[in-house]
Amino acid sequence: MRILCAGDMGDTSFGLYRRWAIGRLGHEVSEFNTVPFLSAGGWLSQAIRHRTLFGPAVAKANRLLVEQATDERPDVVWVDKGLLFTAKTIQRLRKLGCFSVHFNIDNPFGPRKDPGWRLVRQALPYYDLHLVQRDCNFADYRQAGARDVQMLRTAYEPTIHFPPPVGWSDADRSFDVVFIGAPYDERAQFMLDLWHRHDIPVSIWGSPEWSEELPADARRALLKGTQLWIKDYRETIWRSRICLSFVTHSNCDDVAQKSFEIAASGGFLLAEDSKGHREHFSADNEAVFFQSAADCADKVRRFLADEAARTRIAAAGHQRAVASGYGNDARIARVLDYVAQKIRMPERSAPGST
Repeated sequence: MRILCAGDMGDTSFGLYRRWAIGRLGHEVSEFNTVPFLSAGGWLSQAIRHRTLFGPAVAKANRLLVEQATDERPDVVWVDKGLLFTAKTIQRLRKLGCFSVHFNIDNPFGPRKDPGWRLVRQALPYYDLHLVQRDCNFADYRQAGARDVQMLRTAYEPTIHFPPPVGWSDADRSFDVVFIGAPYDERAQFMLDLWHRHDIPVSIWGSPEWSEELPADARRALLKGTQLWIKDYRETIWRSRICLSFVTHSNCDDVAQKSFEIAASGGFLLAEDSKGHREHFSADNEAVFFQSAADCADKVRRFLADEAARTRIAAAGHQRAVASGYGNDARIARVLDYVAQKIRMPERSAPGST
């Protein structure tokens, strides 16, 4: 199929990784990068645009997407988190004969009440297919008028997330326990509990919000740097004996993309206990799960002292991630097979119909 991918195509964007996977699967891919429109102007312009989704940059993005689709006539327009695109634009794509797919990694109906969802909600009934990565969004999207909703879990990127060289061991690992990510929910307090109550200092890399969430002594002791990407991210996993992963409750998640990335990178995964994590990894065989800071500390102490067990579990977790298709290629292949069947249908029903 000819597929036009529209979304954040920056070097560290998960949307770019999905675009790569679509190309690897043998489809003819072009892209429309939304970054220049989202980042146009100074910080004030960007902040206003994010909250209002009005202005010349938004109008220009919609006009140019339709022009590119008119020139290329793709079979499918794959929109990755389409914050900028209006209902009118999605309707115009349909009139051009393009099958419109919207994947949204985040939750426009979640309790965080994040700004920026106005156009997504308005355009929602006009996409041919919505892809979501959490179970609760099926009912949310359908209630908001979605015509078709399917699951696309987040995934690891096989060209980035892969194991270390053969023979890698604790001699190559300079960190005991690490977390790479944002301080959503109560993670800052969790890290403080591990450190103060259980004498487990976690090496943290992540977003600037950590500096606001942690007191000065914790910042000095725990924070190692800003968010890591690509090679730095993978190699920090390699150089860590234990990698922590949490689910984002404020986004209604039950599994973390980070868990797939850690396992694919050959890391030892110590993840928050959740239904989604248990569905994807066998407890104590392919990953280890914790239920509280105290439980996490107990398991950290146990497994830091047992390199053989960590090596065995990490290898099994990697094998599970590969064999069960937790990478971009396998997940997106299933979706595109479904799309191919849909676009062979002679007619498409109107929004809101079955």
